[in-house]
Amino acid sequence: MNPNTFATKGNLMLARKSLALSKNGYELMDKKRNVLIREIMELIGTAEGIQAEIDKTFNEAYVLLQCANIEIGIANVEQLSYAVPKEENLNIKSRSIMGVEIPIVQYNAGEDTPPFGFAGASTSLFEAYMAFAQVKELTIRLSVVENTAYRLAANIKKTQKRANALKNITIPKFEELVSFIQNSLEEKEREEFTRLKVVKKRK
Repeated sequence: MNPNTFATKGNLMLARKSLALSKNGYELMDKKRNVLIREIMELIGTAEGIQAEIDKTFNEAYVLLQCANIEIGIANVEQLSYAVPKEENLNIKSRSIMGVEIPIVQYNAGEDTPPFGFAGASTSLFEAYMAFAQVKELTIRLSVVENTAYRLAANIKKTQKRANALKNITIPKFEELVSFIQNSLEEKEREEFTRLKVVKKRK
């Protein structure tokens, strides 16, 4: 309790207003936390699905790559791999979920045709290339989902701290202040009433 807080009707109005704002802030924080939790739960399911797909496609890609190594030789596969261009088709933007900045990765896959010709290659190598291209797309999707989940989790933790501070510290403090001022004003009114009765009797 602030000893400098005087028990006046003006201060009582201010204390009630602050209490109402604190309660409203807590409700908003609680709603925000619940929305973010729902978002992150959906992302967890999505991430698990993408990860399972990546694992499956990776296994298929490596089996195909091993077949290509056997069919045309490891040296030839390595030589053809130099034709694969560096990935430069990524564009990162962002959007907001309840005030949390979430990354959006725009990926232009382009043509699905491998960058090397049929000469000296094999069907397994083409299929391996296509499988690894699919893994790349899935990995990009997974990175966005995981990054989003990480940011949401951090914001949930921050929101929870603020909600707890309002619920356990700020709101009780203003409730106590309102009660103190109300009791003090009521006591003053009783004293004033008693004083007036005494004065009236003397007159």
